[in-house]
Amino acid sequence: MEQRFFIYNTLSRQKELFKPLLPPHVGMYVCGPTVYGDPHLGHARPAITFDILFRYLKHLGYKVRYVRNITDVGHLEHDADEGDDKIEKKARLEQLEPMEIAQYYTNRYHTAMDALNVLPPSIEPHATGHIIEQEELVKEIMANGYAYESNGSIYFDIEKYNKDHRYGILSGRNLDDVINNSRELDGIGEKHNQVDFALWKKAQPEHIMRWPSPWSEGFPGWHCECTAMGRKYLGKHFDIHGGGMDLIFPHHECEIAQAVASQGDQMVHYWMHNNMITINGQKMGKSLGNFITLEQFFNGTHESLQQAYSPMTIRFFILSAHYRGTVDFSNEALQASQKGLERLTNGISDIERMQVSASSDEATHQFVVGFRQNCYDAMNDDLQTPVLISHLFEACHTINSVVNHQASISQEDLKELTETMYLFAVDLLGLSTEKANNNDARELAYGKVVDMVLSLRAKAKAEKDWATSDQIRDALAENGFEVQDTKDGVTWRLNK
Repeated sequence: MEQRFFIYNTLSRQKELFKPLLPPHVGMYVCGPTVYGDPHLGHARPAITFDILFRYLKHLGYKVRYVRNITDVGHLEHDADEGDDKIEKKARLEQLEPMEIAQYYTNRYHTAMDALNVLPPSIEPHATGHIIEQEELVKEIMANGYAYESNGSIYFDIEKYNKDHRYGILSGRNLDDVINNSRELDGIGEKHNQVDFALWKKAQPEHIMRWPSPWSEGFPGWHCECTAMGRKYLGKHFDIHGGGMDLIFPHHECEIAQAVASQGDQMVHYWMHNNMITINGQKMGKSLGNFITLEQFFNGTHESLQQAYSPMTIRFFILSAHYRGTVDFSNEALQASQKGLERLTNGISDIERMQVSASSDEATHQFVVGFRQNCYDAMNDDLQTPVLISHLFEACHTINSVVNHQASISQEDLKELTETMYLFAVDLLGLSTEKANNNDARELAYGKVVDMVLSLRAKAKAEKDWATSDQIRDALAENGFEVQDTKDGVTWRLNK
């Protein structure tokens, strides 16, 4: 059955049926990291969000070209007039070449993404590798009259652009008042208006990273890279541009202005933005100094962490909320995610222990019949991963009922349940845990014996012979088998 996939378009502020510009091909551009520090939890959310989209579009049969950039120049610390590039600043402090800093943290980012089971993009361009393309973009904008030179730097003329088009269509900001108020400010310096942004900055004598241009030796403004590289690899018009909500203004707003000013119309069909991860209600990020690196999560070394959390726990934690909703960090939330992941992992593992019957009971059959489409419905509704996870938990309940002989399942229904579980939990959500992907030989070998012993324990409990019930549980524990009584029945696992 053909799946109708709806996504929320930040530009139109509503859910829209996804229609690629050139089906079956899809062009997707996502703003990647600025590589001047260790990747933190805030980096994980957009990476995982658009990894899910990448996986799902490919599953639907699209040929996806996924471009995710590396920002290694031009990301200014505060004000473009300062010309304080974050990577260069760190290089000066550590007495290293800027590209050493960029390469080191790019490698660290890739290692963290691998641990989180984030698929690599189709293309991963670096801003420093596309200076020529950025210069050409600036030339086009100047030729069309939407930029001006000032002391060797080039600035985008917001006021002129706003008269001809409208600056602020993505964020909903009305810049007329801002432009007028900026005239009253002192210290505008080289710019006509305070809101004008840099397309090219003349390098100061102490600035290490610099390139020749028709205007000066300097470097591109931060916003240029995505417009230039998106156009190079995806064309003048492409389907999806994504990133965190914190990029809507000014970065993505400036991208739209650059595209329209250079080529006359917008490049992007759908804009998608994930929400922030917060800590105590405040955005988690380097600029606020409240971030926790992914490595610290994995080894539990940060003072705010009560324990270490595995990469798959972090992935499950992020997927437990819809990508457009906020996620507030707490140890309690992460521990709940750890338990939820364990429940799902155990359910997948327990599929191997399900015994086939001649037919399924009615409740099991009805669940299996609707299971796959229910999962699709969740994904087709703007990637509702929390709803999908709830359906997977329902499947775990069904699996547990069959394992504990409280329900029956036919061979046909077991095949459908297994395929759907692996498709959505492992292939699409990417919850590739060791236990889910590596059937432990000992666990499979002991499975029938443990099930038989647990059936004796169930009989003892039914007869209210609590001493025998506890004795069986304790004996299993002494031999490495952990038995848990849950609301869904009895589960067990072999501790490695």
